[in-house]
Amino acid sequence: MKKINRTLLKSFLVLVALLLIVSIILFIPQKASSEPWVQTNGPYGGYIHCFAIEGKDIFVGTEGNGVFHSTDSGTSWNDVNSGLTSKNVYSLAISGTNIIAGTNGGVYISNNNGVSWNLDDSDLKNTIVLSLATSGTNIFAGTSSGVFLSTDNGSNWKAINSGLTFLSVNSLAISGTNIFAGTEDGGIFLSTNNGESWSPVNSGLTTKQINSITVSGTTIFAGTYGGGVFASTNNGTSWNAVNSGLTNNHIYSLVCSGTNIFAGTDEGIFLSNNNGISWNAVTSGLTNKYVFSLAADDKNIFAGTNGGGVFLSTDNGTSWRGVNSGLTNTHVGSIIKSGTSIFAGTNGAGVFFSYNDGKSWSEINSGLTNPYVFSLAVSGTNIFAGTNGGGVFLSTNNGTSWREVNSGLTNKYVYSLAVSGTNIFAGTLGGGVFLSTDNGTSWSPVNSGLPNPNVGSLAVSGKNIFVGTFGNGVFLSNDNGASWKEVNSGLTNTQIFSLATSGTNIYAGTPEDGVFLSTDNGTSWHSVNSGLTNPKIDTLAASDKTVFAGTYGGEVFVSTNNGMKWKTENSGLESIDVYSFCISGSNIFAGTNGRGIWVR
Repeated sequence: MKKINRTLLKSFLVLVALLLIVSIILFIPQKASSEPWVQTNGPYGGYIHCFAIEGKDIFVGTEGNGVFHSTDSGTSWNDVNSGLTSKNVYSLAISGTNIIAGTNGGVYISNNNGVSWNLDDSDLKNTIVLSLATSGTNIFAGTSSGVFLSTDNGSNWKAINSGLTFLSVNSLAISGTNIFAGTEDGGIFLSTNNGESWSPVNSGLTTKQINSITVSGTTIFAGTYGGGVFASTNNGTSWNAVNSGLTNNHIYSLVCSGTNIFAGTDEGIFLSNNNGISWNAVTSGLTNKYVFSLAADDKNIFAGTNGGGVFLSTDNGTSWRGVNSGLTNTHVGSIIKSGTSIFAGTNGAGVFFSYNDGKSWSEINSGLTNPYVFSLAVSGTNIFAGTNGGGVFLSTNNGTSWREVNSGLTNKYVYSLAVSGTNIFAGTLGGGVFLSTDNGTSWSPVNSGLPNPNVGSLAVSGKNIFVGTFGNGVFLSNDNGASWKEVNSGLTNTQIFSLATSGTNIYAGTPEDGVFLSTDNGTSWHSVNSGLTNPKIDTLAASDKTVFAGTYGGEVFVSTNNGMKWKTENSGLESIDVYSFCISGSNIFAGTNGRGIWVR
C-alpha cells in the first residue's frame, strides 16, 4: 500500500511546498525566552500510512511521528514511540504478542503493546520496509530491496527474491498457500512455496504499478496507480479490470469487510458490494479525500488520509467522521492571532483555533472544501485562508464558517497572503501576485515587472510590498502592486523561502545561504549569519531587534540584535522542522513539520 515513488509523490510535493510558506509576522518580544519548548495538545490529524488492529488495540503508522495507539475505536490516541528512532512508518503487522513496524530505517518490534520498540539488528536495518504480511509464524516484509522472510517473530530475516525481477514491493497479500507481491513497476508476482521462488502473474494487467492487494474469498483484488482495480479469480493467472462507477483510477488502498470492498483514492473512497462489478463513491463527512490507507474491524471501517488523520465509518461508508483526538501529526504552515484567538492552518486537516493559548484546539472547517491551508491573514474581523489548489476562503465570523472568494483568481495555489490597509495580496505558485481591494470579492493579477510567477512569500513595510520568489529573488512595489522592480543587489541566493520586516529592516530567508538583511528597502542586502550553524531557512519572524529563524533540519535560532548574532533555542523541541511562528502575549508558538504546534 505504501509507495515511495508516485504514491508518496503528491505528499512529498505538498511537503516541499510547505517549506516555501511565508511565516506569519507578529509582535515578538525583544528578549528571547530561555524556557523549553512544549508540545501543545493539537492541532490533530496527520499523514496515516498504515493500520494494525488486534482486538481493542488499534495502531497507526504516520509520516514523521511514528506510531499512535488507540483502545477506544479511535476516539483518542497516544503516541507510542519509545525506542522508535525511525519515525516514517509505512507498514504495521501483528504476530502473536509482537507488533512489527516497517519504517524508513528497517523493522522495529514491540512485545509490550507499543510501550517500547527495539530495532531489529539485521540486514533490514537500513532498508525501507513498505509492506508486511503474516502467515502463521512466518512474517514477510516487502521492501525497497525485495521480499524478506522471518520464521522467528522477526528476530532474523533472509532475502527471498528468486524470480522477483522488480524489487520495490509496495504490497503483500496471502491467500492460503499463495503469496502475492505487488511491485512499483513490475506488476504482481506469485509464490506458492513460501517465497522460495516467484513468478510474474500479469496477464490482463494493463498497469504495472501495484499499490495494494487484498483477498475476498477466492478473488484477489489489485489496486493500481492509473488503471483502477483489477480482479483475479484464478490465483493471478489472469486479471480483469473492474472499474464500473470508479471515477478515479489512482488506487492507494483496498480493504474487504464481509462482502464489501472499499477502495481509497486521491478523490475519496469507493465501495463495491458485488465483488467489484460496480462501485459507488462513499465520501459523506470525509473532509480529506486523499486516502492512503484503509482497515476494517467488524463494522468499523478506518481510513487514513494524507494530512487529515483518521476517519471512521460505522455504517459501511455511508458517513464518516474524524477520530483524531491526540493524533498530533499535523504539518502547520501558518499561525496567526486574531483578537484573543489563535488560528492554525494545516496541510491536510484544515484550520484550527485555540481560545486559551494552545491548551486546546478546535477544528473549524465548515465550508472549507480544501483542507490544505498554506497561508492565513487577518484584515479587521475578516480571516483569509490561502489553500493549495482551492484558492482563497474567507471567514467573517471568527472561523465558524468559510466561503470561497476566488472571482478573478485564475491561479488557486495560494502560498502567501499579506494585508496592507484595505488591500489583500495573494502570492501564488505559477500565477504571480493577485490583489483584492474589496475583501476578496474580486481579484486582479498585479504582475507588471514580475518575471517569476512562483511567489512563496509576501511582506509589508509601510507602503512597500515585498515579494519573495522561487529563483528570481526579491521584488518591491511601492504602488500597491501596479509595478514591481527587482531588488537583489548583494543577494547571493535568489531562492527566497521567507520574508520578514521590522521597522526599516527587511529579512530574507534562503534554503542554503541563511539570512540576508536590507536596511534600505531592498536596495542592497548583506548576509547576517554569524552563529547561524544551519543555513537552511524555512521561516522568519521579526519585531524590533529580535528575529526568529526556523530551519530545515530541526533547529530554531534567535537573534536579539537584528541578525548580527544568532544562537540556538531548541530546548525541548526534539529536532523538528519549524514552518511558522506566532506570538500571543508572553507565549511563542511554533508550527512544525508533522508534530503540530509547540509553545514556550
